[in-house]
Amino acid sequence: MRADRLVSLVLLLRQRGRLSAATLARELEVSTRTVLRDVEALSAAGVPVYAERGRHGGFALLPGFQTELTGLNHDEALALLVAGSRRGAQVFGLGSALASAILKVVDALPESCRDTAAGAAQRLLVDPETDLLSRRSVAEEVPDAVVAEVRRAVFAGHRLRIHYAAVDQTPKWRTVDPIGLVTVRDQGYLLATRDGADRTYRLSRVLAAEELDEPAQRPDRVDLDRAWQERSTQFRTGGDQVTVLVRVDPARREELAGTALAVHAEGADADGWLRLEVTFQDSRHAEWALWQLATNAEALAPQWLRNSLRNRASAIASRYGESA
Repeated sequence: MRADRLVSLVLLLRQRGRLSAATLARELEVSTRTVLRDVEALSAAGVPVYAERGRHGGFALLPGFQTELTGLNHDEALALLVAGSRRGAQVFGLGSALASAILKVVDALPESCRDTAAGAAQRLLVDPETDLLSRRSVAEEVPDAVVAEVRRAVFAGHRLRIHYAAVDQTPKWRTVDPIGLVTVRDQGYLLATRDGADRTYRLSRVLAAEELDEPAQRPDRVDLDRAWQERSTQFRTGGDQVTVLVRVDPARREELAGTALAVHAEGADADGWLRLEVTFQDSRHAEWALWQLATNAEALAPQWLRNSLRNRASAIASRYGESA
């Protein structure tokens, strides 16, 4: 681990010139004391790193110093494979590996291309933390030790013990055969089988994990995209689904259809509004979806949904009634 950090330190100095100990510590996610020890180790190994004192001082390499490209390690290569979504690297516990890998890739570029690449990178922003409405997207936190153990079992093809906290259940240990990892909207999932049955586990609910020496019972090759689609279909067709008859403003039709599991029938009323028969995952899903549309939609049936929406609207009206 320290060897990778030393390489990263050298690459940072090569690409950005003089840097303070505090800046290096922040970039490498270590203490300034660790940076000072690493600089001493590099000097002892013959790397010409020197210190400049003063207000604008820091550490730098002698001009013209060159390094041979250090090969990417396993995690860095994986990080580049998921670098299309930087958050994907974070979800799978590969964030620091991605940063290190990018440093090595930039260092491998011809000098004439390095500035061009750096300039191009400043013109691209992928998956910012907030959208145009300032809605913040927060990735789920998964301990690095947990996700690293899960990741090792997935790639080694070994069975895995996980201490899993399912919704509304006491956490239990389960032994599973891992198939692959999926990230969707900043949420990570483990696809696996247990006793031959398909299972999908949310990584943020895995409290602890242990890779076993036993080989996983799984096929040698897997179409992960197809497997995810099948799991998604199973999820959508399970549970206590409800079918609702809705009138909706045509301008909000796509929003309603995008929220529902399925649209079964559709027609137009005389006033131009659309009448749809749609299915939701359960009663809470149906009530939530219709509430989002406010007065641009009306639930016609079932009656319990109309009652729920009326009661909610009455409670809101009462809360914001005229002050005495």
